[in-house]
Amino acid sequence: MRAVGVTEFGGPEKLQVLDVAEPHPEAGEVRIRVHAATVNPTDTALRAGQHRVDGLTPPYIPGMDAAGVISEVGDGVTTWQVGDHVMAVVVPVDSRGGAYADEIVVPANSVVSVPEGGDFAAASTLPMNGLTAHLALEQLALSPGETLAVTGAAGAFGGYVIQLAKTKGLHVVADASADDENLVRELGADRVVRRGNDVAERIRELVPEGVAGVADGAVLNGEVAPAIRDGGGLAVVRGWNGDPGRGITVHRVMVVEAVEDSAALDGLRKQAEQGVLSLRVARVFSADQAAEAHRALEAGGTRGRLVLDFAS
Repeated sequence: MRAVGVTEFGGPEKLQVLDVAEPHPEAGEVRIRVHAATVNPTDTALRAGQHRVDGLTPPYIPGMDAAGVISEVGDGVTTWQVGDHVMAVVVPVDSRGGAYADEIVVPANSVVSVPEGGDFAAASTLPMNGLTAHLALEQLALSPGETLAVTGAAGAFGGYVIQLAKTKGLHVVADASADDENLVRELGADRVVRRGNDVAERIRELVPEGVAGVADGAVLNGEVAPAIRDGGGLAVVRGWNGDPGRGITVHRVMVVEAVEDSAALDGLRKQAEQGVLSLRVARVFSADQAAEAHRALEAGGTRGRLVLDFAS
């Protein structure tokens, strides 16, 4: 069976097409014939050796998002049948690897139907980033009318945060480059400030008392904390362990801890069907072009998600 991964860590050139054993589901699991796998920054980090892989042996196969067709069902699974069109969150730091493969096995609770009317490429962009955005807002727990700042707002995580925040009645201040300002406004931001390491100052100019919380998709961590009021919240996505002081709570959003939250995943599916969430595909690459996709992502400027096509 074909997979794409690395046998030694390094740059995009280390990615290679591999022949690996075909997996089969155990009780409570399903197998998915992958049609599309999204390329995320966490994939490039795994490829480069920036994730802990204790106890695992190569090859290391990236990928946290997949969409495809159920091809086998494990014992005790009654929610899915062979032939169902689904999307899933995948944990790549597992003995079976991530989503960059023709066939993957995941817990049945990590799977939901693809949004009605959506294709596999678009569906694959939702599970991990959408669930991460959902968790960030749940942990920040802001009240309607409060102000949330979003950094990295033009990205997949940031875009989903904006759209979900508006459904909760939040006022959103988001960052953007000049080229991305219209996109970020279209996603629902109420006010837009220029992005950069000093974005906290610009947010404070708009909200002198400080925002109630920040969802930090730009991974600024402590650099964005001055934008937050005393006692507010900072949601980080890379496990930052700093202390910003002033009673600010740091929420370390760890999506791997919620990969079997099927209710949250299905809620995201429904919101995509309703048009609340925008599924943005920037470009589709063939599976054997994974290295090119990683280079494109690391070059920056991608709006929407890059997707690997495993159906061909």
